[in-house]
Amino acid sequence: MSRSFTVAPDRPGRTPAAQRWPVIGPHTLPPVLPTRTQLSQAYPLASRIDEDGRLQLGGCDAIELAREFGTPAYIVAEDDLRARAQTFVEAFRARTKDFDVLFASKAFPCTAVLRVLAQEGIACDVASGGELALALRAGFDPARIYMHGNAKSVDELREARAAGVGHIVIDNADEIERLEAVVGDGPPQPVLLRVTPDVRGETNDKISTGQADSKFGFSMADAPAAIARVARATGRLDLAGLHIHIGSQILELDPFRRAIEAIATLGDFATYNLGGGLGVAYTSEQEPPRISDYVAAKVDTASRVLGPGKRLLDEPGRALVANSTVTLYTVQSVKRNVSTWVAVDGGMSDNLRPMLYGAVYEAQIADRFGGGTPSRLTGKHCESGDVLVRDVELADPRVGDVIVTPATGAYGYAMANNYNGVPRPPVVIVSNGDARLVVRRETYDDLTARDVGR
Repeated sequence: MSRSFTVAPDRPGRTPAAQRWPVIGPHTLPPVLPTRTQLSQAYPLASRIDEDGRLQLGGCDAIELAREFGTPAYIVAEDDLRARAQTFVEAFRARTKDFDVLFASKAFPCTAVLRVLAQEGIACDVASGGELALALRAGFDPARIYMHGNAKSVDELREARAAGVGHIVIDNADEIERLEAVVGDGPPQPVLLRVTPDVRGETNDKISTGQADSKFGFSMADAPAAIARVARATGRLDLAGLHIHIGSQILELDPFRRAIEAIATLGDFATYNLGGGLGVAYTSEQEPPRISDYVAAKVDTASRVLGPGKRLLDEPGRALVANSTVTLYTVQSVKRNVSTWVAVDGGMSDNLRPMLYGAVYEAQIADRFGGGTPSRLTGKHCESGDVLVRDVELADPRVGDVIVTPATGAYGYAMANNYNGVPRPPVVIVSNGDARLVVRRETYDDLTARDVGR
């Protein structure tokens, strides 16, 4: 389903928006917006407020999008997705010849989004049989798919082999034996060995993975024996190199350097998968490193401590998709007691991150940007913790207002659920004034579609 929307025109004599806003760094905004209110870097590239004070996303009016597709709804700016993919690839190309950029598909496992990234030449990492199925459906070359997971089942390993997955990332000793049995007398399976480098960045404990006490990977103490064990499996397993990933939403570069330095003691390998982890701006106060600086930190450190000429892989997830997307809601009630509670028609069923680990977001009224009313933006679910934004300034919020929360492209759709029997939202891709429905809203019938019997 596709619908064309009127593109808000530029004022006479102004340079077209696409020329005013070059794509540089993790997020670029125009130096001057056509109204008094400036959008934060949390919004998709080229988003703007038009002359009437209404938010424009991919050339589409946010209020009209809410009217056409209902709310809640995930609105994805296709040009933002493509620009960030291109920026990652060009940043690596500028510093090394042998590399690949993999999308950590867990961040936004929507086939239409995956397809856009595949078209931009991005490879893919998956962490389950389901994510593998989605990646194949989206058109990724199986040879450029990397199979992750700390608890892969025999069935998932068989599915990866049957699909011709390029590399399987071995996470633990039990998996070595399991994978050997699956390979049997077939051709050897290229593998990487995941190592936990005992390095962590400044991020929430629930998304930190590089510390010694982790559910992921081999410890630095156990890694040498695991490397030797895989090496003995010649004919079944082909050890291409090592993998590390120290966590997510990291806004400093030094931990990435230290993690690479840590694994330099484990031997000389042809391939190193350096994981992902680059953080993004969820609010105007957050300043993530530029993509080019992130890539330079990793590539230069790898060249210095691992040696020149290595094949380097990177796995951005959040950094590719988070800021491409906003979620639109409709206000259902405004309640004033000790606080002003602005309740919308979504919540923890479409964005679980604030409830899981206190993630902070911005919010605005889509046709009335600004502040004035200290509010708590809350969801519709039967939990006191169902609060999307705990402290937000809204401009005189009223029932029927359309609320926008930016930077919901990573782990919103991925973690969506049916708590309280709420159907999951649709996904709409916008570009050049055209809005395309790529995932429909669930229906009540969908809630019982898997029921067996009466």
